[in-house]
Order: sequence, then C-alpha cells, then structure tokens
Amino acid sequence: MYESALHNSLASVPDPALVIAADTIVLSKSGRILEKPRSEADHVAMLRMLRDQKSHKVYTAVCVLAPREDARHPGYNIQTMVEETKVVFAEEVTDELIMAYVKTREGVDKAGGYGIQGMGGLLVERIEGSWDNVVGLPVRVALGLIEKVVMNQEDEDEDEDEDEE
Repeated sequence: MYESALHNSLASVPDPALVIAADTIVLSKSGRILEKPRSEADHVAMLRMLRDQKSHKVYTAVCVLAPREDARHPGYNIQTMVEETKVVFAEEVTDELIMAYVKTREGVDKAGGYGIQGMGGLLVERIEGSWDNVVGLPVRVALGLIEKVVMNQEDEDEDEDEDEE
C-alpha cells in the first residue's frame, strides 16, 4: 500500500521547468580549497590564514538546465559558468575578533568559514567582483544563464544547422 501511494504521489509531480544548481568554494592565496570548518579550532585557523594571506578568491559554479520545447536531443538546454571574486580581509582583524566571530557560529556552515552578508562582513575590507557571488549565488550570472536556456532555444537550432553544413 505504501509503495502504491508513493508511486502515485511521485507520478503527480511535474517535470521541472527549470533547474538551477550552484556551489561555492573559497580558494586561499596559497591554493588551498577551504570547505566548511570541521571544528572550532579549524574555524579559527581558517580565518587566521585568510587574514594573514590578506586576500583570497571565491568561486561559484552555476548550472542552469531547462527542457527543450521541441524535445530535440538531448531534450534539454544546459548552460554553466563560474564566477570569480577576490576578497580582501581587513588588516585590523585581530585574533580576538576572529574568536568572537567563531563563537557566533555564523560561519560554521559556510565555505571559508564566514558569511559576508552577516557579521562576517566585519572581517572583509573590500571585494573585487560580485558581492552576491561571495554570498553563494551570483544573480546576474544565473539570470543570464536562465535567459540562454529558456529564451534562446531557436538560436541553438540555427547554430546546429550552421555546424552541419
């Protein structure tokens, strides 16, 4: 009975009209990929390293997928892009400020261990690039990709015809 109910509920879920996926990483100046901190000590060490290295890069990969209206192979349009932003930590960030920030637990679930949109913004002197990329979704990039996969389906048909000639 449960399997039948599950099957019926899944059958009523429509196919998505649009799928947007994004993931963000922080890359230290020395080339280390910083994930979410694994402990309080790791969190403190991560933020001290970012401060001591002065700057780091934030990369967000965005992928947008939409079904093709004409169902031509492969049945969907897909576009991807990676946005890069340079983040410079403030020189006046002290060990005490880092410890106080870590105690808030705001950055425990964030790559690099800080959230620029919250109290973590106190750690940052400036950015070069997209602020919303550092938050985790570069909106202009995402909107541009959405436009390409949804609105420009005819353009892709013309490009494919030219390639075949």
